[in-house]
Amino acid sequence: MKRIGLALLLFYVCLSQGRAERERPNILWLTFEDSSSYLLGCYGNQDVNTPNIDGLAAKGVRYTNASSNAPQCSPARSTLISGAYSKTFGTEQHRHQYKVPEDIYFYPKYLRQAGYFCTNNSKQDYNCPPESSAGVWDLQGNKATYNSDERADGQPFFSIFNCGATHMSRLTSHHLEGRRDFREEGLDPAKLALPPHVPDLPEIRSDYALHLEGIQDVDSWIGIFLEDLKTRGLDQDTIIFVYSDHGGSLPRGKGFVNETGLRIPFIIFAPEKWEHLLDGEPGSENDRLIGFVDLAPTLLSIAGIPTPEHMQGKAFLGDFATAPRKFQYGFRCNQEDHFDPFRSVTDGRFKYIRYYVPQKPLAIRNFFQWGMPSNQAWDRAFLGNRLDGDHRYAFEQKPMEALYNIVEDPFEVKDLATDPNYLDTLQIFRRNLSKHIRETSDLGFFPPSRRDREVDLYSHIRDTSYPLEDLHWIAEQASSQSVQDGEKLIEQLDSSYPEIVYWACLAIAGMPEVAERTDKILRNLAKKEDPFVAAAAAFAVANDDAYRTQILLEQMRNKSVEAYSLLESWSLTNPSSLKLHAEAKLLDMVETEANVVKQRARSILVNLGSLPYNELYSENTYEKGLRVNQNRKPIRPLP
Repeated sequence: MKRIGLALLLFYVCLSQGRAERERPNILWLTFEDSSSYLLGCYGNQDVNTPNIDGLAAKGVRYTNASSNAPQCSPARSTLISGAYSKTFGTEQHRHQYKVPEDIYFYPKYLRQAGYFCTNNSKQDYNCPPESSAGVWDLQGNKATYNSDERADGQPFFSIFNCGATHMSRLTSHHLEGRRDFREEGLDPAKLALPPHVPDLPEIRSDYALHLEGIQDVDSWIGIFLEDLKTRGLDQDTIIFVYSDHGGSLPRGKGFVNETGLRIPFIIFAPEKWEHLLDGEPGSENDRLIGFVDLAPTLLSIAGIPTPEHMQGKAFLGDFATAPRKFQYGFRCNQEDHFDPFRSVTDGRFKYIRYYVPQKPLAIRNFFQWGMPSNQAWDRAFLGNRLDGDHRYAFEQKPMEALYNIVEDPFEVKDLATDPNYLDTLQIFRRNLSKHIRETSDLGFFPPSRRDREVDLYSHIRDTSYPLEDLHWIAEQASSQSVQDGEKLIEQLDSSYPEIVYWACLAIAGMPEVAERTDKILRNLAKKEDPFVAAAAAFAVANDDAYRTQILLEQMRNKSVEAYSLLESWSLTNPSSLKLHAEAKLLDMVETEANVVKQRARSILVNLGSLPYNELYSENTYEKGLRVNQNRKPIRPLP
């Protein structure tokens, strides 16, 4: 792998020397966070005021099918920095750092070799150790800027600035007390047009207004950069990209592969000198499928550099622009403690989603995200039996798959997967996604217990001829829970690879008749050292809820995240059974355990109706929430 990296390095050094006299534009990325495209005025939102962004769209190209590929910061940014799906490197697990092949993981080195001055201010979030990205940028940190004295006269720059004004932490106040009067910002929560995938609740309206306020702050921030470029005489030589790092922040946004989590605002503006590089006339919209995986190849292409072989994206601008892709892919690994992989594919009209652990509902709690009053309000409405049928879906067992017509149903409310009229479409997308997983050597089916922070999984798989096809196959069986594959599944319980055993147990958990035949094997596996295997095996045992509960609770007390995840899922889908066997022990955990185990026990007890909802979080949450509501996020960083 290192020899390949050296060869690539020498190739691009020679290439950059051969093109040293070529004039290149400056490139400025203005990124913000957790914001779906439907939140912006130029994408049709009539409740928000974004004159600077709308002005760039009116003079640039506005992309209507842009995807972050992953619905959380770190897996999305890991895809950005590498030009390949982060699941190919095993870096798709949100906020977990793993060793990576450093010689191919970071695109800025190619731009620097081509003569660009590259800066990043300042978020990285590449899901690798900080030392791996040391030296990637000319300047990195909260003082990194294209205005640095370190940039040579006339040297083209590539600069990223990331504004955190719309990050979900803006909303995680747990309650509404102390919030500003958003009507002073032109945002009346009572009059906002809510998207249809969320219930109409006061807390959801308030969170929506607060997020739109953040969007308006981002617009002001962008205006500061436009003025700075003009003042410094850089505006006629600088191409500007404006986009969000993924969707959000209302419930079922951030962390989900629905369009609300993946579809982002994406605008490119070029001054007259560089308009020929645009894929469309100034002021036009472009429905081409583009994603974060395509941005590194596109940057290189603008600079006259061909796409390195290891990159999976397709350049859509510049010398090496390719034909439009026919399909765009999405993925997610986890929701905080919950390992729950999703995959998706769209052609711009239909959107297919595959769920690999259907036993886990969408609404299993991410404690950070559930700091939003909107998520808590949706919870309370469900637990109080106050939701209509259209909004109970998040608390039910997931299906194997879902299919939506996102042109007619952009918020993915009507699932077409069981409609016989769409069977052919469903099968086409199902096969397409299965093929894509294999073509990209998807490593996202290794549970956290099977990942070593010191091991470069990307290289390890290739160096050891790991049977990745077996892992992909067994994960698909866990998703489909097809009884006809029972015999082969039973064989996998004896695999020497714990991750394959884990998925086999989850598959059998959906097949009671197979579970009965393998009862003794499952009970033995529930004693295994690997916590994911042990939890999945205990969960799969059939017709013995007392045993399942006892073993999973013991594992949870020993801090098994998978045991907790399966118990919380169970508390939503079949609370009466779990309450009978678990209530007393969970109450004991609340009294005797500390920190994370206590928090998890509270969460399950709230679902069972055994604990008031206001005891879900610790007592100091109220004061923290007041500070969140009263302190408006600053508009930064500045040029």
